[in-house]
Amino acid sequence: MNESQFTTQVDQTFRAIEDALEAANADIDFDQQAGVLTLLFDDGRKLIFSRQAPVKQLWLAAPTGGFHFNWVDGHWQLADSSTTLTQKVNELASLISGESISLEF
Repeated sequence: MNESQFTTQVDQTFRAIEDALEAANADIDFDQQAGVLTLLFDDGRKLIFSRQAPVKQLWLAAPTGGFHFNWVDGHWQLADSSTTLTQKVNELASLISGESISLEF
């Protein structure tokens, strides 16, 4: 994947996450600025997604730690496991919000 393809894929992923949040009517706000997508929860906690072009990874910062995702076979996958970005976001959003969150993106 070249840098242009990487940028396009991250942009599409950010839009898909935003669309999924709106479709789910989840009580989670979001903001995107300068290549960073932030999900804001009622209690002030955040999930922060950032593109890391030099290593072609999508990084996710959460209250529980940081996660690095690679583009593998058409989806973002944790660098050290088979967990997808969708699975990890749903897990973390559910943990933070205290309710079951199931976003589809």
